[in-house]
Amino acid sequence: MKQPLAYIHPDAKIDPSVVIDPFVTIERNVVIGAGTRIASNVTIMEGSRIGKNCMIFPGAVIGAIPQDLKFVGEDTVAIIGDNTTIRECVTVNRGTASKGKTVVGSNCLIMAYSHIAHDCVVGDNVIIANASQIAGEVQIDNYAVIGGGTLVHQFCHIGPHVMIQGGALVNKDIPPYVKAAREPISYAGINSIGLRRRNFTNEQIRDIQDIYRYLYLSGYNNSDAVERIEAELPATKERDEIILFVRESKRGIIKGYI
Repeated sequence: MKQPLAYIHPDAKIDPSVVIDPFVTIERNVVIGAGTRIASNVTIMEGSRIGKNCMIFPGAVIGAIPQDLKFVGEDTVAIIGDNTTIRECVTVNRGTASKGKTVVGSNCLIMAYSHIAHDCVVGDNVIIANASQIAGEVQIDNYAVIGGGTLVHQFCHIGPHVMIQGGALVNKDIPPYVKAAREPISYAGINSIGLRRRNFTNEQIRDIQDIYRYLYLSGYNNSDAVERIEAELPATKERDEIILFVRESKRGIIKGYI
């Protein structure tokens, strides 16, 4: 439904079922899927790709150019998946030549005043609470929950099913299935409540706990702990995912609480 008080570039590709409120700006080279609603005073800038059944609240800005001095106008995009809610005054910048795109997955909730910078990849079913600031080229995997006011350093990787305490300063990678809290940010146990909500069995949760006892409670360094996990614990999807995450971590994983 086209709103006469909105500006919509004639080249924008918008499904006829999209609801657009007054005072919205939609630039060229934008695609918006069926069933989405764009609330008043939202700005959808060039290169934005918004999926089906999304809700974008007032004041949000999607697809603005990166806040990166290396950006020189290259053709990049910002992608929002299906069924994702973008609350008031959220900003999602498009990518740079590094990756070419910023991605927010499907079924996400990005709460008010949060920022997702260039070339980030946010998975599906992720919650980012109010006023969190996600720097460039961060990867956040499926079902992660980021507490309000969290600051995430560029290039960090946050694993799936992670829960991060509000107000955290994240400067290391956070491996799958854990809670991260305190200052400096540290391992604070596994996210057992979240895992149960997502139908992980008691056996799976116990296996994950056993893995993290090696990593954080055994006194081994990460390399030795991973070798022992691989040698001494049964192979499971979760075990192999954690081993791969630790081995591929570029910034190093968070430490245990001291």
